[in-house]
Amino acid sequence: MKTKIFKTNNDWTGIVTRLTIGLILLPHGAQKMLGMFGGYGFSGTMDFFTGTMHLPWIIGFLVIIIEFIGALALIAGFASRIWSGFIILLFSGIIFTSHLDHGFFMNWFGNQKGEGYEYHLLVIGLSIATLINGSGKYSVDERLLK
Repeated sequence: MKTKIFKTNNDWTGIVTRLTIGLILLPHGAQKMLGMFGGYGFSGTMDFFTGTMHLPWIIGFLVIIIEFIGALALIAGFASRIWSGFIILLFSGIIFTSHLDHGFFMNWFGNQKGEGYEYHLLVIGLSIATLINGSGKYSVDERLLK
């Protein structure tokens, strides 16, 4: 089981995909967890998820953990396949609960009622590539299997 989770092709594809996802998600996770970059921090985000969006507390908690801890783990290359799977589930849920009604395109010009889901599909695609390929070069996964 350990080999299936941590095995990596030790190539450049893994490092490129995991760093791209991790570095894009980390500021969003830091907003939710720490209140950085204009975010509301853990308590404020949990209040929004449970009070305004009426999500169960466990879902709100998992969103914050996946976006923050998952991003850090991807940057380090630790258990990238597991975190990529969680990110695929998370972003699929985000599409179906918040963005599907707004169409494909992002709201570049402010003339839509909300954001489309094109960004989310990019994250899902990169996560699928990481799920298939593994962490790649310079990863904790690579070191764990040596």
